[in-house]
Amino acid sequence: MSLLVLRTVAETAAWAESLRRAGRRLALVPTMGYLHEGHQSLVREGRRRADVVAASIFVNPTQFGPTEDLSRYPRDLEGDLAKCESAGAEAVFAPVPEEIYPPGFQTHVQVAQVSQGLCGARRPGHFQGVATVVTKLLCLFKPQLALFGEKDYQQLQVIRALERDLNLGVEIVGMPTVREPDGLALSSRNAYLTPDERRRALALSRGMAAAQALLGQGTRDTASLVDAVRRELAAADLREDYVEVVDATSLTSLSFVTPGQPARILVAAFAGKTRLIDNQPIGG
Repeated sequence: MSLLVLRTVAETAAWAESLRRAGRRLALVPTMGYLHEGHQSLVREGRRRADVVAASIFVNPTQFGPTEDLSRYPRDLEGDLAKCESAGAEAVFAPVPEEIYPPGFQTHVQVAQVSQGLCGARRPGHFQGVATVVTKLLCLFKPQLALFGEKDYQQLQVIRALERDLNLGVEIVGMPTVREPDGLALSSRNAYLTPDERRRALALSRGMAAAQALLGQGTRDTASLVDAVRRELAAADLREDYVEVVDATSLTSLSFVTPGQPARILVAAFAGKTRLIDNQPIGG
């Protein structure tokens, strides 16, 4: 079956409704395009869990700040469609911005708590844009499940909260971060990195590994774990944005990693002008 490319809200709604009438289980993979193996792993997992997988490709303008990289965000629709099809998607929704935000659009979704701090503090309005577009996609497709990568961990918690609070009836599936063999988390923005910046970017995963090693040796105060990450960032000449150890669900900062309490270490840093984020479970 050839890939179906949907361009409008109306045709997408009609297509999704036909699946529901046929009793077919739908998985949705929302993306901003410039797809990599991480995105394809979501499509493949959706195929395993559902009868049909759809992806969306939309560079969402409302989640970019005025000085961020909306205009230069990497795009490759033709390549993305091929990757979606090879991974098992049956349809891709690829709208223009006016289709998602028509004239007179005035409704926004704000998730109050887990959107605070971390990337929410550094990128004002970002998670409102994410929450709004994801809510629209979930309401449009009405899938049984939607899949997101854990690399954007705060985003995943925002989406889980909005689904729960708005009773959308969609299972939100978080999938592990896909990495290069040397440990670098896959990201569409990795395309911005020079060879030297890419090499130095490995300090994010190296720093988290150093923190895990300290924890394994019995260190449980998070200040020491954070310092281990910061030393790796500084040695690689990366500019720290934040390093925090937080509760894995509420994202509140922790002073100690308590056995049995799921926690995450989250890191954001700049390699040159490129902002990179990463995270790992820690303790628990």
